[in-house]
This record gives sequence, structure tokens and C-alpha cells, in this order.
Amino acid sequence: MEYPIKFQKLFLIGKRKWLFVVAVVAITFFLCQSLMLPYGNALHSLLPIHESPKERFSSRQSYAKSLKVGGSLIVDTWDSIGMSLFDGQSENEEKYNMGGDIEVDRGTMGTNSNSTLEDKGLDNDVDFVEDTNIDNEFPLEENTNIDDVIEVTNVKAQDDILMKPGSGILMENITSLVGSPMVDSLINMTFVKNPKVLLSTSRDSTLNKSSIAEGIELFRKDEDHLLLQSDFAASINDSEVTTKVRNKIMRTNMPPKSVTTLYQMNRLLVRHRRSSRAMRRGWASPRDLEIVAAKLQIENAISVKNERELFSPLFRNVSMFKRSYELMEQMLKVYVYKDGEKPIFHQPILKGLYASEGWFMKLMEGNKHFVVKDPRKAHLFYMPFSSRMLEYSLYVRNSHNRTNLRQYLKNYAEKIAAKYPFWNRTGGTDHFLVACHDWAPYETRHHMEHCIKSLCNADVTTGFKIGRDVSLPETYVRSTRNPLRDLGGKTPSDRHILAFYAGNMHGYFRPILLKHWKDRDPDMKILGPMPPGLARKMTYIQHMKSSKYCICPKGYEVNSPRVVEAIFYECVPVIISDNFVPPFFEVLNWDAFSVILPEKDIGRLKEILLSISEEKYVEMQLGVRKAQKHFLWHAKPVKYDLFHMTLHSIWYNRVFQIKTR
Repeated sequence: MEYPIKFQKLFLIGKRKWLFVVAVVAITFFLCQSLMLPYGNALHSLLPIHESPKERFSSRQSYAKSLKVGGSLIVDTWDSIGMSLFDGQSENEEKYNMGGDIEVDRGTMGTNSNSTLEDKGLDNDVDFVEDTNIDNEFPLEENTNIDDVIEVTNVKAQDDILMKPGSGILMENITSLVGSPMVDSLINMTFVKNPKVLLSTSRDSTLNKSSIAEGIELFRKDEDHLLLQSDFAASINDSEVTTKVRNKIMRTNMPPKSVTTLYQMNRLLVRHRRSSRAMRRGWASPRDLEIVAAKLQIENAISVKNERELFSPLFRNVSMFKRSYELMEQMLKVYVYKDGEKPIFHQPILKGLYASEGWFMKLMEGNKHFVVKDPRKAHLFYMPFSSRMLEYSLYVRNSHNRTNLRQYLKNYAEKIAAKYPFWNRTGGTDHFLVACHDWAPYETRHHMEHCIKSLCNADVTTGFKIGRDVSLPETYVRSTRNPLRDLGGKTPSDRHILAFYAGNMHGYFRPILLKHWKDRDPDMKILGPMPPGLARKMTYIQHMKSSKYCICPKGYEVNSPRVVEAIFYECVPVIISDNFVPPFFEVLNWDAFSVILPEKDIGRLKEILLSISEEKYVEMQLGVRKAQKHFLWHAKPVKYDLFHMTLHSIWYNRVFQIKTR
């Protein structure tokens, strides 16, 4: 009996040790997964990549309730999303301050794989271009520093408001500012619509919770409640201001912490050309060697003097551009990945604010000259996803969480890296994407960091790499069947308006523009939102056709469709957006057909424009007309059009990325 008892004890001890080991392994696994995955759920890592977005994220109650992946997309226009998703406007016009700019069409998208969203009447007819953002209540980048609490305590008239670098906007007690130096620009917050809710004039230093909640809600609903003026600190009110408002401050509602000038951008481009990566021995494919040979031909291009098809002043080096373009036509081959499910992949949007990524996708996938079926013959690899449909399909409204969007693209990149040898061979440097949504820099960060990114949101402060990435023109297409409708404008002598702008007060800068120039000068037609309706649309277009200069200020982000729109109507664009890299920066000379001003010079806008001689203006206006063909979409691509210019800049940057040892 003694031996069986000992045996049982040993068995129990062994069993306990085994259970302990299993428990430790399980706890370690789930702990690691919860830390590594943005969802906080380890089980999501077990889901296969080929699952549809709706199947994978059904528990998140996405507002895209009618989405059916891989088949038809039927959207109920009376559902909470409205039809505005396909033009970038929320159905809640009050919340997003659109002012009734959009007329809603209704329709469905059939199952035809070749059809696009616009063919089925899912797009709105926007009267004039507006830069919109579906969810603008949180910063674009994870590392953005923000203040969760805004404190206004016993601040009297003309008190200074200090903006601390690296910590967002902080409204301090006046006593803390005594003897402190002012850093960067001064910022004044003026609540203008409902001061009874947000600004208490009573002596009580606290507000009840319902008042605070009501104040925050009104603050979110109307941008006019918060006017950010970064040029000078203005007075708030003569009365005492006592309140405590808890709210996150958007990065897009604050001036940038640093500014990269156009001169510095040019130096970065030159520096990048000099520091091109050398190819590793044994990894260079025949296609890479062809690119190196092309680079030598481009660098030694024969000088072009009289080129009929190209206007030389538009280019940094017209000879190099012409030779590079010829070599692209002769030798470039692109492999388009078939992986990825609709509607995020392979389903272009051809109308509205994000049309650029859709038109490129459609024309690239349907191209027979550049596209090859054998990836071994390709110089470049295209990942055909829509950043707009990624947001539409996966983002949960009001969640303020986009990590699932980035994780979806991360899973896709890992899939093609595991399935094909091409990604790992170069680390993704010969892969490219084309994305126009504001969130694309965030969504493609880290896992697609070495790819060539063609982005509308070309902001050097959010990871855009000059010399590698491509600034994609943001084009607003009103008609899919006739994208060139209303093209052109009046002659220089018939343009009697010095400068024109009309639009919503998105971001921190546009209110400053209106503060300085709205109703201040008859030569400066600087307006806010125009009244809705067809008359407004025609008035807006006619103003652009009749103005010498069209003001293109930044909105929520650095990019604006007004740049291309000004060129479309032959108006010289005046770009006022710090850190914005102009489209096709690597090949175009923007000084020849535009005016680029730092935001700090907004008060001298008229002075600067009047200092430009009439002769110089006529030259720039001619440059706009000559540059116009490079910014137009065609149902069938033509030489030097926007499709070819985008592909060329991707090719051009890839050519100068590599060099032999």
C-alpha cells in the first residue's frame, strides 16, 4: 500500500507542475497579444486575412450597415451615414458645419465588378469644393501632444494666452504668465455663439456636470464657438472668465510646431538624391539593373531647347523629365496585386473629393501598356486599395479609434510578404500606394514605411519623405462622364478680381484669413461659406474664372483641392499652407505658375500680390494654362496627363532611390 500512495503523490505533483506550466504559457501568450494588437483582443490575431471587413469587425457596429463585401453595396440613404460618405460630408451638417452644401442623390451599386460607385448614382453633387473630414475630433498622429484640459481661470480682458511648444494650447492663470516669455505665436480663444454655456461670468469658479457636458457638445457642433487666432493675442471680454472645459484639442486646430520652408524642401530633395541607397549584392534583380541603367540615361539627358509638347519653365529640368518620361513609356512594368477584397481593394471612387486615388486605380488596373501578369517582370508593385473605402468600411463613427484601419493594412502587407518573395527582397521599396484620404499617412505608417507613398496629405511633419514619396494632386471631380466640364477661364485682361476665396472655416487658419480680409477690401473677395444652391455653384466658378489669384489656404490638413481647381479655371493659385509639399515636387517648378506664402504673411497678402508686376502675372498665368494638362483626368489616358504624371513621379523617385556600389 505504501508504493501506490507514493505513486499517487508523484502523479499529483506532476499534474500540478504541468497545469502550472500551461497556465504560465497561456497567460504570457494572451498578455503579449493584448499588448501587441491594437484591438486588445488576442483572438483577433487568429482570424485569417481573407475574411471580409464586415465579418471581421461585425462586433464593432460599424455605421456601414448595408455593406456586403465581395458583392453588391446597397446603402440606405436614410440610414445614419447618409449618402454623403462618397463626397466626404457627414449627414449631420450641423455637427460638421457644412451648411447644406451637398444635394443628396440616391442609388445602389450593382454587382458588376467593373462598375464604380459613381456609375450607380451614389455620389452627391457638391456645389463647390470643401475640404472635409469625417471625424475631426482627434489628432491624425499617435504621437501628437495634446492637452486634455483647457483651463480658463480669472482671466480678464487682454490677458495673454500662452502656447507652449510640444504641449498644445494651454490657457493658464494670468499669474503664471507674469515674467514668462511668449513662445511661438500667441493664441486667443474666443467663444462667440453661446457664452452663457461655455463662459460663465459668475463668481462661482465651478460649473455643474450638465453645464460642462452641454458646453462641450456645443463646442463640437460648431467651429465658430472656438476661433483660433495664432497671429496675435486678442482680448476675450471685459468680464471675468471662469470655467473649466475638458476636451481634446485637435492637432489640425493648432499651428504646426515647426515650419519647413520651400527652400528647405528643395535642399531635402537634393540631399535625398545624393544619399540614395545602394543595392545589396546578390539581391539586385534584372529589373533593378534596368532601373540603374535608366538613371544613368536620365542624368546624362541631351539638352532640350525647343520642346513643343512641354513648357520648359514649368520643370526643374525639362531635359531630364523628358528623357525619364520616355524611358518610363519604353520600359516600365507594373504588377498589380490581385489580393484584397472589395470594397476596400479594387473598387475605385471616381467622383468627389477623393477622386484622385479612384481614377488612378481604375486607369492603372485597366492599363495594358504598363501592367504585367508575371510579377517577375515588374519594376514596381501596386497595392490597389482605397483609403476612402477603408475608412467607410471599417471606421466606427465616434469611436475616435483608427487602429483597426491600420491593422487591416498591416495584415494585408504581411500577407503579400508571406505569399510573394518580392516584398522581402527590397523591404517594400519597390512597392507603391496611391491614397487621398487625410488619414492615409497614419494608416500606412510603420508597416508600409519604406514603400513609395503617393499621398494627397503631403505633410512633411507627418512622415512624408521628400524624394521618395509623391505629392498627389487632390482633385474634385464633379462629373464622372465628363471630368473636364467647365474647364478654362477668362483671359488675364478680363480678370478684374485681385484675389478670391470662399469656403468653410475648417482648421485654425481659415478664420485668421477671414479676420484679416473679409469685407476689408473691395479688391479682395475673401468670403466664408456661400449660400447653397445652383446659383452659389455658378457664382463660385465664375469668381474663380474672373480672379487673378485664387487663395488656397489649408483646411484641417495641409492639402486642398483648390490648388488643382485654380489651375482648372486658369487662376494663379496662392498656396498658404506651411509644411505642404506641392504636387509633383520632384519635377515641377512651382514658382513658374503659383505663389507660395508662409502663413505668417497673411496680413501682407494684398501687399505681396500687388508687388507682383503685371508682366510677371501674365507669365504665371501662362504657366497655369500650360500646366493645366498635367492636372487633368481622362477616361482614356493621354500623354502627360494626371495619370501619367502620377505614375512618372513614382517611377522617377524609384529610379533615384537606388544606386550601384
